[in-house]
Parts: sequence; C-alpha cells; structure tokens
Amino acid sequence: MSGTVALVGGGEWTDEVTFDAELLSGVDDVLVIPAAMAYERPELAIDRARKHLGALAARINVLDVYRRAEALEPEASAAVAAASAVYISSGSPMHLRSVLKDTPLLDSLVVAWERGALIGISGEATAVMCTHMVDSRGGAFTVGLELVDTMTFVPRHNRWSPDKWHRTVALAPRDLPVVGIDEHTALLHTGPGEWEVVGAGSVHVYVAGRRVDLDALPPVLNSTLEH
Repeated sequence: MSGTVALVGGGEWTDEVTFDAELLSGVDDVLVIPAAMAYERPELAIDRARKHLGALAARINVLDVYRRAEALEPEASAAVAAASAVYISSGSPMHLRSVLKDTPLLDSLVVAWERGALIGISGEATAVMCTHMVDSRGGAFTVGLELVDTMTFVPRHNRWSPDKWHRTVALAPRDLPVVGIDEHTALLHTGPGEWEVVGAGSVHVYVAGRRVDLDALPPVLNSTLEH
C-alpha cells in the first residue's frame, strides 16, 4: 500500500489553499520539513504551517533539518519513516537538493509513502523530486533527486512567461510529460493511474510539444517503486 502524494504548485499553508482539510482528514500529526527555506526565514513558513494546519485540528511537528549533516542523522530519518503525513515546503530548489540527495532521510520519505503516509510537496520542492529537474531561473533542465522519473513538474506555472514555458517544453525529452501546476493548486496521485486536480488553479500537461489531457500522464510517479 502506498499513500497519497499531493504535488502543490506553491502558496502552501495560506488561506487560498482550500484542499488541505480533505487531504488531512483523519490525520492527527503532520511532520513539516522546511529545509528549502533555510536561508529564507523558515520561522515564517513554520508559523504559517502551525496556523493553517493547526486550524484543521492537526498537530504540527517540525523537522529542523536545514543542512546535509542534519539529514544524515538517524533521528531525522526515524521521524520521517514513522510519520503519518509529511509536508515539504517550497523554497530554494538547489539548497533542498544539496540537503537531501543520497541521504537516509530521503530514503525514509519513500518508506513513509510506501507505508501509506500522505506526502505533501510544495512549490520548488516538487521540481527537485524529479530526475529531470526544471531550473526555474531559465527553464532548462538539470538533475534532481530522481524520485519521480516518469514526468517533470513546473511549480507556479501561472507566474511563468509563455516564452520560458515554451523553452522548457521544447527542451524536454520527447516523451517526457512536462506538468505545470498553478499556485494554490495540487495534482494528487492516489494510486497507479489515479490523478486528480484540486484547488483554485489548473494543471497543464505537455508531451512532445503538445498540450494533452490529464489521462495522458503515466500511471506512476516512479517506474521502479510503483508496479
């Protein structure tokens, strides 16, 4: 059994995000990971999480991992592996990649998901999870954490210029879906072939330069983990 993955386009833990109540129904504890906000006043993101998620009767625990050395500590991995819900904040994609790449903490995130935990990933963190990671600074590709190998995500799609979006779509490997997710919007993966869009905006899927429907997405996020 694997849990739901909520890929949020950004704007997490704000009033504009209306789907968290349903996602967290029945969840008592949420483990918040603000690692990507290490140099962007993470305390502000934590305060937003406590206010927004706490209003949903969820108890908030914060994993204070901001450096790679902290992601290597056994206590951090154990906390993630045991969580019933994990929510990773937006922030600096390059910093998040450097913190999590090839760490036990990243492995524990997979363990939690396979055990049935809800995994929420927001903003720039969605791009980092991909093998083909889109660099939001120019729209080209680099290497991410390789948890999602069947598609690539562009968070905050509503803020991208048409020219930059066109460049990303043109540079993508021909059969790789490029998935743009608007802010305050989530693409939910609830099982093989099960996709749902929730929230205020839209999800935009392009393959081989053409816009396609949601049902054209591959059935799984990771071709090795999901069968």
